[in-house]
Amino acid sequence: MTTETFDAVVIGGGAAGLNGALMLARSRRSVLVIDSGTPRNAPAEGVHGLLGHDGTPPAELLKAGREEVRGYGGRIVTCEVTSAAPATPSAAGDPRFTVRLADGREFLARRLLVATGLRDVLPEIPGLARHWGRGVVHCPYCHGWEVRDEPIGIVAVGPASVHHALLFRQLTEDLVYFARGTELDDEARTRFAARGIRVIDTPIAEVESSPQGITGVRLTDGQLVPRRILAVATTLLTRADGLEGLALPMEDLPGGMGRRLVSGMAGTTDVPGVWVAGNATDLMAQVGASAAAGALAGAHMNADLAIADTEAAVRAAALNQPR
Repeated sequence: MTTETFDAVVIGGGAAGLNGALMLARSRRSVLVIDSGTPRNAPAEGVHGLLGHDGTPPAELLKAGREEVRGYGGRIVTCEVTSAAPATPSAAGDPRFTVRLADGREFLARRLLVATGLRDVLPEIPGLARHWGRGVVHCPYCHGWEVRDEPIGIVAVGPASVHHALLFRQLTEDLVYFARGTELDDEARTRFAARGIRVIDTPIAEVESSPQGITGVRLTDGQLVPRRILAVATTLLTRADGLEGLALPMEDLPGGMGRRLVSGMAGTTDVPGVWVAGNATDLMAQVGASAAAGALAGAHMNADLAIADTEAAVRAAALNQPR
């Protein structure tokens, strides 16, 4: 089987990956985007906070992005990446990477853009996960307007939930904070009382619902607290399955908030030839910020390739000179 070589392989076809691919393809680079087909925002009704596209369904936005990348000659395949690792560099020392897919295909890349995104880990509360992306939300900027004035409950997971509650208080006057055994000092309780946020220390037993959505939170003492929306600061974990061979540095966020790939300016990493963009490194980035990061990384990748191409041309010219 012949292994195809691309100037750039993009792992992840969300906003960051597609915008990075778009920049590279428009620079006449051969680009392959590999996407698992499981976007993080699939349950959401619309993308918000993206100028000119506010409310666009996620699938519709991705479809348009794929068409644009293909329009400039980029290729897109839907499959899982099982491994990505450095390969033998060129004779001049230019990086090479081997990318293998679950269906057995293998590709060779001169440069890699990792834009795998992240996965949200919810607290293990019976009845919570089934409402993810609709009745259970995480981001006041992504979903806040849509849940305004609803009876909202904050499902605390740690210190970050205190700030989470203050953000959601902007959206509703009916806010309950389910502490769930997390620390809540006197200062935080005073702030909550001043803003009319009710604190419930009794543990949650389960989330109850009807065919129309969440109806309330059942506590371990039997009490039912009526709620329509629950907000939770999920644990954010970069999707890095299959990327172990790249040995990309990772770091844990404080307070158990998550784990991300470490990146520098324009998405550079400690591994020459590998860039990272979007939620894989910036766990809080919305779609617009992720797309912008992908575009910046793609531009820097093209510049790096241009330097490598020029150096290779100079060496070739020198070898062809008469002696």
